[in-house]
Amino acid sequence: MFRRYFDRDRPFGDVPLAVTIMLVLALMAQLIWHGSQAPITARAEDLPQPLSPGAYIIGSLGEPIATAKVLNLWLQAFDNQPGLSLPLHSLDYSVVIEWLDTILELDPDGHYPMLVAARVYGSVSDRVRQREMMAFIFDKFNQEPEKHWRWLAHAVIVARHELKDMPLALKYANALADKAAVSAVPYWAKDMRIMLLEDMDQVEAAKALVGGLIVSGEVTDPHELDFLKMKLAELEDRMTKSRRDVDK
Repeated sequence: MFRRYFDRDRPFGDVPLAVTIMLVLALMAQLIWHGSQAPITARAEDLPQPLSPGAYIIGSLGEPIATAKVLNLWLQAFDNQPGLSLPLHSLDYSVVIEWLDTILELDPDGHYPMLVAARVYGSVSDRVRQREMMAFIFDKFNQEPEKHWRWLAHAVIVARHELKDMPLALKYANALADKAAVSAVPYWAKDMRIMLLEDMDQVEAAKALVGGLIVSGEVTDPHELDFLKMKLAELEDRMTKSRRDVDK
């Protein structure tokens, strides 16, 4: 009996008129409200400044290296925000550098911050920001030359081929050769300044540098000595040809 009662459909005419009007008005109000709302758009968030390293150490319960790895991933993914993807050059690089400094303090033996500085943030098509990142690498090299020499070698290449700034490239190459210990830096990195002097047509300076390295006794590796002697011969031959061209 009760089942037959509840299964029975009641006709629409049984609904009171006042209720019908209220439902129609409520539907219209909802449509009007939705139509008046501004479209939802994704908005880029500014990169916040990092906390002090001590704050992260306390928050991580004494696990700074694990925290550094998490911050590495968070920082590199910051340009991918919900609903949009930010170009890297739109970030405030002074704040990016603060984050890289903080992460390095949490994990002094880590190489990832220097890697992203050189290969990610230093590879944008914005020369001003590239210079900022190369300056950051140069600063870190001056603090710990034997640890960061490979990143300064990368900065030499960026300055030479992307920034087209030969004096800056030579500045980095000279620092690379002068400040890093012989045992820590391969000869190819130290020899970068010789190649740059050649590219800058400073052949006489390159010849003097190579000759000085040979006679100083600083270079003991036989393969490197052979390379320097060959380079010296090439430079002397180039200077001779240049003099002949002038005399003609």
